[in-house]
Amino acid sequence: MAETRSKLDLRGGRLSVPAGEAVARAAAIFRALGTTEDVARQVAEHLVDTSLCGIESHGLMRVLQYAEQMRSGYLKAGAEPVFRSTATGTHEVDGQGGIGIPAMRLAFAEGCRQARESGIAALAIRNVGHTGRHGAFADEAARDGFLTFLMGGGNRETWRQVAPHGGAKAMLPTNPWCVGIPAGADGPVVMDFATSKIAGGWIYAARSAGALLPEGCVIDREGNPTRDPEDYFAGGAILPAGEHKGYALALMAELIGEAMLGPAATECNWLLICIDTTRFRAAPRMAAVAEEILSELRACPPAPGFDRVEIPGERERAHRAASGGEIAVPEATWAEIGALARSLGVA
Repeated sequence: MAETRSKLDLRGGRLSVPAGEAVARAAAIFRALGTTEDVARQVAEHLVDTSLCGIESHGLMRVLQYAEQMRSGYLKAGAEPVFRSTATGTHEVDGQGGIGIPAMRLAFAEGCRQARESGIAALAIRNVGHTGRHGAFADEAARDGFLTFLMGGGNRETWRQVAPHGGAKAMLPTNPWCVGIPAGADGPVVMDFATSKIAGGWIYAARSAGALLPEGCVIDREGNPTRDPEDYFAGGAILPAGEHKGYALALMAELIGEAMLGPAATECNWLLICIDTTRFRAAPRMAAVAEEILSELRACPPAPGFDRVEIPGERERAHRAASGGEIAVPEATWAEIGALARSLGVA
């Protein structure tokens, strides 16, 4: 099992859970809540793989959030995504109010298919719940030769989570951006981040695990720094990543998601752009030049406090490879998932 790099200051311990067991339990919970077999499997496998990659905020703990949202009616458990053309000649994926992971997978598949035919494609993803770890989709697309850009925004009335730079009140969602590109010998380069200093999922993870948050990420309702996740839920806010830079990216995504794409339902609207990189340069030559660039960066002397310079996307793949198929789950989180399963009659 790989060493867990977590942003949480846990008050309890961790359990080593086999990935197969985690997938089976999560899928059984989703089926019991009314999802189709296909959606249950896709979502469970995505969450567990995300945990294997060391991204705890978007991993297995999301089972609890999704279950709560299905029970409340916020998410439609039985929904399945639909791809369609619009009256104006664009394309979109409609998640029909369900979990967004299958919708995002469908969008990347269709976007890359169209880009293979015409060189470039753009489509909207609408009416979806949480869409998972976008880096997983971007990584897969990049391995097939595609450069992808994904940004999400809109629905700030429902998801006021992040204070604008210079502000002391939550005004914007976390509005993520994700870019993936084919690269060198070690695979694609993928950037995948919220425009806030910490993803909202880390706050939910801290709450379920009884943990403290990192310093400098969250303020309470009075604008004071805090590490207690409950202060966020009591009217606090997340700070923007990179101060004015994260705020600017979040605002741009909000304008794309709502001003351009229209009213957002469920969570937010997404714009996905897919480009066939082989239209610009043959894959072997592009990979060779990318490797030259990445090798120079890896050879950079590390700054004090660092072991080496890392390449975005490689840490997740290395964590998965070192995991041995085991997830280090906070004891409190696994106990909650077990209690949820029992409440649904899942063995």
